[in-house]
Amino acid sequence: MKRNINIFEFPLNLGLTKKEHETEPGVRKLPDWLRKFDFHHRIASKNVFRLNAPEYSMDFDEESNVRNAEPIIEYAKKQSDCILKNYEKNTFNIVLGGDCSILIGNAVALKKLGNFGLFYLDGHTDFIPPELSETGGAAGMDLAIITGIGHEKLTNIDGLKPYLSEENIFCCGNAETDDEEYVSQIINSKIHYYDLYHLRENGFRKTAEEFLKMVNDKNLDGFFIHFDVDILKDKIMPAVDSRMEDGISYDDLREILEPLFESPLCFGIEITILDPDYDKDGVHTRPFVENLIQIIKK
Repeated sequence: MKRNINIFEFPLNLGLTKKEHETEPGVRKLPDWLRKFDFHHRIASKNVFRLNAPEYSMDFDEESNVRNAEPIIEYAKKQSDCILKNYEKNTFNIVLGGDCSILIGNAVALKKLGNFGLFYLDGHTDFIPPELSETGGAAGMDLAIITGIGHEKLTNIDGLKPYLSEENIFCCGNAETDDEEYVSQIINSKIHYYDLYHLRENGFRKTAEEFLKMVNDKNLDGFFIHFDVDILKDKIMPAVDSRMEDGISYDDLREILEPLFESPLCFGIEITILDPDYDKDGVHTRPFVENLIQIIKK
């Protein structure tokens, strides 16, 4: 990559419901965990910006039916300010979560910068209204929230609803295809939807190229990539909150990301859900870091 790289660290875990054995979800440790594997140094980041997250809680907000709605909104506003204050034109931004709810603050910032597309790479769609959520966790409905589905307090921060338009989004990699009601939400939207099997059929590079064509045809100001590591096959990345057996390989990931990274319109990528508590020896994190660095630095 010829552009300078900045890293933003947003270690938020309020979008996840903790499991019985947890005191809190370990995804908030992700930025520090990647630093242990020399990611920041090897990626040669020009700057690292960090916004510490509030303490974990499980508060259920009756108004929005979303857990921790108020602190997530406050954090999203601070996140957006952090990005807008520190981002530099023609710089590639790597945003480290945290859980998927960090997309809300990132999307608010993008809306303030212009009209952006989103390449959503995830083992789930995260596109459901609060009433279909079993947990009330914002991380399971972030794609819905940023496109305007759900309570106004989350979907209309600073009067910017929707932060991203459905028709400017590709959602790729969902492996949770058995639940008809879950899948019907995204099928009945204007989002370009490729579940895991459709993604394989269409081709990884081809799907990325179709997205880039859309971005250019619509003359968008740029695009952002969401990368939830649970899209990877369970055998290579089991250190996630919601495991699915099937997924993509690192070769598949390379095919998807390389054409996207090559585009000067790529604002950057957010990386979410890798939980160090489920990979204490780094067995899965080490190859993850190696592969990611190779793809980005190409």
